[in-house]
Amino acid sequence: MEKQKNAVGRRKEAVTRVFLSKGTGTITVNDKDYKQYFSLQYLQNQVELPMKTLQALDKYDVKINASGGGMKGQAEAAKLGIARALVQLNAEFRPVLKAVGVLKRDPRSVERKKFGHKKARRSFQFSKR
Repeated sequence: MEKQKNAVGRRKEAVTRVFLSKGTGTITVNDKDYKQYFSLQYLQNQVELPMKTLQALDKYDVKINASGGGMKGQAEAAKLGIARALVQLNAEFRPVLKAVGVLKRDPRSVERKKFGHKKARRSFQFSKR
């Protein structure tokens, strides 16, 4: 049996560990089918994107352990993890995946709350009198 490739994807507070191996194309997230775990269609598309760009949706089995964050963060972290694992598998995939933009880690995260404010930037209502 061929060795599996491991990669980590992160987005916001979400972290996913991705295990990629040759197979029939099953994608499982936390021991559930990814279509059951990510019920929204656009999140399923995010997870599939790196595989779809390489027409490799039915060539590899993907097992994902997701933790932290919300559904969207986990889906986008899984996308990055899958892309990184595919590049480990075959370095020729890199330019194709890079052109689509799935190898880039999205650095945006929640800004911290400041004192004297309601939220990060929202102030309390100002009253002149």
